Amino acid sequence: MKKKFNICFVCSGGGHLTELLQIVDSVKEYPKFLVTYEGINNDFNSFDIFYNTYALKWTFSNMAIIFINFINIVTILLKEKPRVVISTGAELAIPFFYLSKIFFGSKLVFLEIYARVNTPSITGKIIYPITDLFLVQWKSLTNKYGKKAKYVGSLA
Repeated sequence: MKKKFNICFVCSGGGHLTELLQIVDSVKEYPKFLVTYEGINNDFNSFDIFYNTYALKWTFSNMAIIFINFINIVTILLKEKPRVVISTGAELAIPFFYLSKIFFGSKLVFLEIYARVNTPSITGKIIYPITDLFLVQWKSLTNKYGKKAKYVGSLA
């Protein structure tokens, strides 16, 4: 029997969240929690597949909210102590990946979003060096990232 441990699913809203939700069933036997942004067409009541859902405020320009989000991220990680962090991007994945790896030695899995056909995402480039499993949905991206990138095809 597999040892139970919790998995953090983290991503921004929209297409990133849609694709992330498509892979949740692949780890259905494990407890999992979700971190995303509030108010991006998210109906958090429908996320009953997660034992906990955290919604952060989204901003690039308000330094107070950025600081509060960072404190919230640290608080979430200290509470949850994820063994695995899985993301489809975007920028919200960056602090979760680095802090989880540094403080908990978490395994990191990144799936580049389907919309990225020819060019790597900024998030992908930033977290590529520390990921344990880096997946792309277009074969052309394996050459853009490097040896660690694994082609898995489309989720659809």
